[in-house]
Amino acid sequence: MSQLRTLLLVGTALALAACQGAVDVASPGEGVIIPPTPTPTPTPTPTPTPTPTPTPTPGPDADCPTGTVNAGLVAGLRNCQISGTITGNLLLPFRAGTYYSLSGQVNVGTDVGGDGTKPGGATATLNIEPGVVIFGSSGADFIVVQRGSRINAVGTASRPIVFTSRQNIEGTAGGNSIGLWGGMVLLGRAPINRCISAGVPGGSAQCEAQVEGFTGGFFGGALPNDSSGSLKFVQIRYPGFEVAPGNELNGITLGGVGAGTVFENVQVYNSSDDGYEWFGGRVNGKYLVIQGTDDDGIDTDQGYKGVNQFVLVFSRTAGGDRGIEADTSGNDNFVPRSNPLFANLTIVQQNANATAAVILQRGGTDFRIYNTIVTTAVASKACVQMANPFTISGPDAALDKVGPPVYRSTFFACAGGPSQAGTGITTAQINAVLDGTNTTPPTVTNNVLNGVSTMNNGGGTAAGNWFPGATELAVPVTAVAGINPYLVNTTYIGAFSGSSDTWYTGWTCGLGGTTPSCETAPKPKAN
Repeated sequence: MSQLRTLLLVGTALALAACQGAVDVASPGEGVIIPPTPTPTPTPTPTPTPTPTPTPTPGPDADCPTGTVNAGLVAGLRNCQISGTITGNLLLPFRAGTYYSLSGQVNVGTDVGGDGTKPGGATATLNIEPGVVIFGSSGADFIVVQRGSRINAVGTASRPIVFTSRQNIEGTAGGNSIGLWGGMVLLGRAPINRCISAGVPGGSAQCEAQVEGFTGGFFGGALPNDSSGSLKFVQIRYPGFEVAPGNELNGITLGGVGAGTVFENVQVYNSSDDGYEWFGGRVNGKYLVIQGTDDDGIDTDQGYKGVNQFVLVFSRTAGGDRGIEADTSGNDNFVPRSNPLFANLTIVQQNANATAAVILQRGGTDFRIYNTIVTTAVASKACVQMANPFTISGPDAALDKVGPPVYRSTFFACAGGPSQAGTGITTAQINAVLDGTNTTPPTVTNNVLNGVSTMNNGGGTAAGNWFPGATELAVPVTAVAGINPYLVNTTYIGAFSGSSDTWYTGWTCGLGGTTPSCETAPKPKAN
């Protein structure tokens, strides 16, 4: 009996355990399923975006390179000054905390004369690295490369070399500021036609002249391929200075400069006199910008025979005289005669001086213009004035004469008409030069004398108003590569093929787009 009770108690306990289990484990359709609480996935800690390290504003360099003098600070950077006469080789290295300055007339070398034998003459070379900024404080500060010496100022498209004024460095120069420092003078030994010594033949080693603007600068010789060095990707802002009435420094003065000189990608901005003035010589140029001059953009005289292509002359509304002033000394009688050639030139004149034509040609000068746009919306301003009749109407080998000025594939769009009369020459006679009817048989010029410009509204003050429109691009183009090997053929007239042809981007100022304002203080520019 006791064993039976034990078995009954065990069975009862097992039955109760089974019934209790049914409370915890539900059958399908019965009870509530309580899922296990999941282990939470930790939220990843976000990686913080690093704060970019700001580019530090360079402080002044502690000292100055050899050959320069520590003149303290200017606009927060070291001012390393150059003065007197440079001898041997001088390098102005790029340094992020340094400006270089000119003190008075700075000569590169001492004049060696037209034949290289002048007593006391000595050659020198000034080398300037990309990104360097050099300034002058007044019209008395300028740089002169003497005969036989060289300047190698070779910047890059993204790191131009800038010559400017102290006011520009300090941020006080304005859009109409001009003549804040002297400018640049290059003097070479290439042929010229006006000699200071009587009886000396033009173009000889003994034929020399004295440059305007200061005393002691002589140029000329018998070396057409003479080299004064290289200027490439260079800005020259606010230059020019009137020493005396009619005696001025230009943006760049080129006296007897030879064809061995590299002169490309150069800008002159707001010169108080001419942008570029060539006195004889043979130097060629490409990609030149002359902007805002108070006199002429381009001036040629004394037997200059170089060729230039892709040139923009763009005047201010508040100043400027001619786009081009061309002379040959002695009214036909001096040799070698001036006979420059410009191809793919765009001239936009805006100064409301109704008496001055955009182009003035004096002295019966020879002059050749190809694939060019000449425009002004100023009332009564004409495109071309020939100040004198051509006393020699055709070629004359004895006088190095090639005939009246040559215009080919040129689009004239001037509110005052294509021509303005001169002394003893009528508009009809000038038009006969422009349209080719002055020759027998008449010459096909491809010129348009009374064009209506579609060049971004025909000019104006807005940047970009030098790009050709439909009427300009419709003008047939003249091939120029066969005239001179320095020139290249194009499919368009003017300095630009269209709005995407911005060859000035990166190395100029004040031309819109991504170019900085010329009033913005330039800083030494690193890579």
